[in-house]
Amino acid sequence: MPAAKPAIIRRRLLSWYEAHKRDLPWRRTSDPYAIWISETMLQQTQVSTVIPYYNRFMKAFPNIKALDRAPLSQVLGLWSGLGYYRRAENLKKTARILAARHGAQLPDDFKKLRALPGIGDYTAGAILSIAFGKPRPAVDGNARRVLTRLFLLSGESELRDAALRLVSKTSPGQFNQSLMELGSVLCTPKNPRCDQCPVASSCPTYRYGRRPATRPLRKAAQTRSVTWPLVIGRCNGKLLLRRRTAKGILAGLWEFPGGENASPRHLQPLFEGHLAGIENSGGRAIGDISHAITNRRIRAPVFLIELAPAAKARFDRPRWRWVAPAALDRYPTSSMTRKAFRLLAEYEKRHP
Repeated sequence: MPAAKPAIIRRRLLSWYEAHKRDLPWRRTSDPYAIWISETMLQQTQVSTVIPYYNRFMKAFPNIKALDRAPLSQVLGLWSGLGYYRRAENLKKTARILAARHGAQLPDDFKKLRALPGIGDYTAGAILSIAFGKPRPAVDGNARRVLTRLFLLSGESELRDAALRLVSKTSPGQFNQSLMELGSVLCTPKNPRCDQCPVASSCPTYRYGRRPATRPLRKAAQTRSVTWPLVIGRCNGKLLLRRRTAKGILAGLWEFPGGENASPRHLQPLFEGHLAGIENSGGRAIGDISHAITNRRIRAPVFLIELAPAAKARFDRPRWRWVAPAALDRYPTSSMTRKAFRLLAEYEKRHP
């Protein structure tokens, strides 16, 4: 620990947090369910992106029983666009377990929380400290950065020790949030605003320009550029959607048919692969969209084809569906599909 006592650091952080914390919807409640939902959504996702999703999700599923009763398709539909869809699937799995074994309540025990799908050390610590007032650390990426700079930490054991020693016994939830808030708004990865930091005088990184040893990072997956053509098939005003399989990338989501293709040379092979045997008027390119999925940087050329009415019956099966544009929001669709739909709307405004 630095020269300053932990009690001084806690007091300064809590005072700063009370004066400067952002007004976020999940900070207006201590409901364990609401805390769980917000912390799950916030994983690898920016706060500004999460807020509208959180509000819609809580309105649709205000408690664990409502989430347990809801079909997965509805949950995925409200999650569409937030990415990392496994998080939504784990919410459903955990709601089922909680309803069946825990009286539709989140337990206030670390080991029991960790045994639930999708709940790791950080989420369990956040639920216990914020919702139940238990002195358990919750170290996300922002808190990790603050602690590492404040105590010049060099490894996981030192980080755990510092977090356990520093967490407030009387206001653990507020304290954990103060660490995360500091890392999010002031102690940023680049260009930290140390002159505004409430604990700068206790920080050796700031006072002496010393830099903490960094943990060796796993080699990041190499980003690759891919072309992913999409085909919007239309028949009698309805659009053709295909549901992806239950495993793999974008599992279970509805989408305009298409696929990853390094260098598509012709439009016809794409039609043959996804719309085999369908009579159509030929496709026309309506534009490109850009997207990113995991380590893929995607350019998606989008094509529109008008399908003959006879085509409709040929896709009357579970993985294919004709959907009116006004009903598209009812389906859990990929972000790329929604971008393609917006592109279609813009194209038709320009070409009425």
